Amino acid sequence: MSSKIIRDALALTAITLVSGLALGAVYGITKEPIARQEELAKQEAYQEVFPEAEQFQTVTLDEELSGQIRSGLDEAGYTQDSIQEVTEALDDEGQRLGYAITVLTTAGYGGEIQFSMGVSLDGTVNGISFLSISETAGLGMKADTEEFRSQFAQKQVEAFTYTKNGASEEDEIDAISGATITTSAVTDAVNAGLCAFRILES
Repeated sequence: MSSKIIRDALALTAITLVSGLALGAVYGITKEPIARQEELAKQEAYQEVFPEAEQFQTVTLDEELSGQIRSGLDEAGYTQDSIQEVTEALDDEGQRLGYAITVLTTAGYGGEIQFSMGVSLDGTVNGISFLSISETAGLGMKADTEEFRSQFAQKQVEAFTYTKNGASEEDEIDAISGATITTSAVTDAVNAGLCAFRILES
């Protein structure tokens, strides 16, 4: 083996090690600020979907409860949806008002969609607030507009459906033009959140 090949191999190894160490250092520096920002975004989303709540208390999703929720979602057909976090919305006296539920779906056209939804104790959906969405600009991204989100707000239904012909019933959502996949993904994910709510209250 020539000395040039050895030198090149050593140089490549050194570059790889330095790059790896640099990436590790950057990750270590940015990990905590990113986590803080994500937590802040969640708290803001909780407050948006439950403005009357004074505090939010995390519900421990232990193995048993997580299993019940997963089984319930699968049985209902929401296999691409998962419950990421559940918090109880409490008033200024510590009384429960309902839940702020963080839902993730992998059924979006552009990949994963994550949002928080507020559900009052009587099953009324207060609203939804997106945490992460990367759908097509001008089409699926219209899901993150007041016009679309407000269709879920203050509705007490067993489950939502979407229509392309103009919503005429309480449980109907107007589909986003040209973005049926996104509409379906978000609608099913909200229904998954309602399914989880019923399991939590059972």
